[in-house]
Amino acid sequence: MYDEITDAYLTEVRDGNRALLEAMRTAPFGAAYRTAHGPKVRLPRPLFVEGERMRALGADLHALYTLVFQLPRRLFDGDPDAYLAELGVDDARAAVLRRYRSTPVVYGRADVYDDGESYKALEFNVGSSLGGVDRSAVQSGLMEVDAFRDFAERHRLAYVHTGQRLAEEWRKAAAPITGGADPVVAFVECDGGLGDFLPLVESLREVMASQGIELLLGEISQVAERDGRLHLHGRAVDVVLRYYTENEVVSGEAPMDAVERIDRAHEEGRVVLWTTLDSALYHSKSCLAMLSDERWRQAFTPGEVALIDRVLPWTRTLNTPSSTVDGQPVDLIDHCRENRADLILKPRADFSGRGIVVGWETDDRDWHAALLAGRDSGAIVQRRVRPKPFPIVDPDTGAQSSWISVLGPFIMPGGGYSGCYARAKPEGAALVKGLGDGASTGVFHTERGA
Repeated sequence: MYDEITDAYLTEVRDGNRALLEAMRTAPFGAAYRTAHGPKVRLPRPLFVEGERMRALGADLHALYTLVFQLPRRLFDGDPDAYLAELGVDDARAAVLRRYRSTPVVYGRADVYDDGESYKALEFNVGSSLGGVDRSAVQSGLMEVDAFRDFAERHRLAYVHTGQRLAEEWRKAAAPITGGADPVVAFVECDGGLGDFLPLVESLREVMASQGIELLLGEISQVAERDGRLHLHGRAVDVVLRYYTENEVVSGEAPMDAVERIDRAHEEGRVVLWTTLDSALYHSKSCLAMLSDERWRQAFTPGEVALIDRVLPWTRTLNTPSSTVDGQPVDLIDHCRENRADLILKPRADFSGRGIVVGWETDDRDWHAALLAGRDSGAIVQRRVRPKPFPIVDPDTGAQSSWISVLGPFIMPGGGYSGCYARAKPEGAALVKGLGDGASTGVFHTERGA
């Protein structure tokens, strides 16, 4: 975090700038955003970061995503079966994914820790079914508060509006269909998939409407084809924002005939599918291990190896019997047992922190059992990254407490830093799992030296 700006913020609120302290409460967020992200899940202030560091991180992540998309060719000579086997994809999902061979657009979000010296990406989220775009309402809302806008202007703070960036990418992608007009975008879930997440979807729709993009909501079987165009609720659609996944294709919640209808329209240029199911080939955490594991190093140039080591913590797949640590061969299970306090175990296909085992919070016996189970399931093990704490002042009590956060920078086809939000918990809490009950906020960057 950017300590100089944080110190200036703390000084002002301690000196009685009540309006600045309460800016998050008084910001004119939209009704849908307030419903989805009530005050209990909003941090009292945004985070401040250095612009140069964030721009450098954005460039690194864009390059790293590009490397991930090249893994089948680089490591397996383009053999999809060998690549899917390394990912541990079951037969049913492999049958679906084997149909997809194109390079997806570079669209995703990383989970990043700032340890005070460098940024480390613990996970990648690849493809269209992302959360967090609507959090760009935090920065734009805060800039409507006089006290915060004054603070931001005095300290040369800025932000990248992720919703605005996404709208720009949709306009460019859909231009051959729309002739340059604002596209009509269909948010398409699997059948029955909208209910649980509807408040978040409505918040996304509200943010995109602020950028001139109309977002229709529907389920995949509601998408119809008429006169060569795809329609949802009687409206012609220019972009399909895909939130159904290969898992719902396998389960039947996204029927294959409906999936193929959208795929075909995309291939023929009658709609833009954002993003294609090709991206599902790259969201496994095993991809991180392929990049990090020294047994694959010969597939990358020295510059790419430096990029990988700069951005990724040490990551290995547990079903590999032997590995290397700092260039030295080790038995992986034995190494992980001996270094429990510095390691975390993650299932390669789950998300939202499910199935994670934190070594430093687990006793030796349970850790060993988790390692053996992880070896059988192909889980990954990753070196611990300690995020640098930052201070928060409670607007009600004035008390200061220490928090930690995971940053969520977005990556888009145009390259560069495409905005960021943060999820946070009090220092000492398990940030890596159970983030649903944490707090979120926006991220501002300094423009000094830009």
